[in-house]
Amino acid sequence: MHTLEPFYNWRQYYEPDEDAASPFYESGHSPTGQGKLIYNYVLNPEWEDFGSATLYLKILFADYDRGFAVLEMMGEWNDCLHNDVMYFKRDVIEPLEAEGIRHFILIGENVLNFHASDDCYYQEWFDETVENGGWIAAINFRDHVRDEMETVDIPQYFLMNAQVINWRTFTPWQFFELVDQAVTRRLSSADWNQEVDSE
Repeated sequence: MHTLEPFYNWRQYYEPDEDAASPFYESGHSPTGQGKLIYNYVLNPEWEDFGSATLYLKILFADYDRGFAVLEMMGEWNDCLHNDVMYFKRDVIEPLEAEGIRHFILIGENVLNFHASDDCYYQEWFDETVENGGWIAAINFRDHVRDEMETVDIPQYFLMNAQVINWRTFTPWQFFELVDQAVTRRLSSADWNQEVDSE
């Protein structure tokens, strides 16, 4: 697992540990990973620790002028035992929101499992995002992870079923435009509106 690293081709555009507005500014990385583990497997040191015991991430890109960020997730998302969404919301999302980020793209290819609890933090995050004219998109999450998220209706807060197989071939701005178009289509559809209205 230590060979699995975050997507690196956008480093020419953005490095979170060099971004004074990032929650991971000057975080640095140990060549050995310094105890970043999932299931007793050592992780690549490029993944960022935000307080969860099993979930890590990397901010691949943030554009504060356009108000969007792309975050790649890694590990087990466990709200049931560890309340991962609380750490994620308080220690990553809120600092980004404070800097003007209102569009969040979560890459979930490396999220291995999801264990549900309640949806309070998701609803809070969604409400804040919508209030600021934004959205949350969950891209390329595995089918079984999406199925588990559906047990507590999390897809009502995210554009959840989007699959963008070749997202790595785009620049961050092209990727944002692609996802923004998908979200706009989804928000204007009758199904989406009915789902939101039913809550």
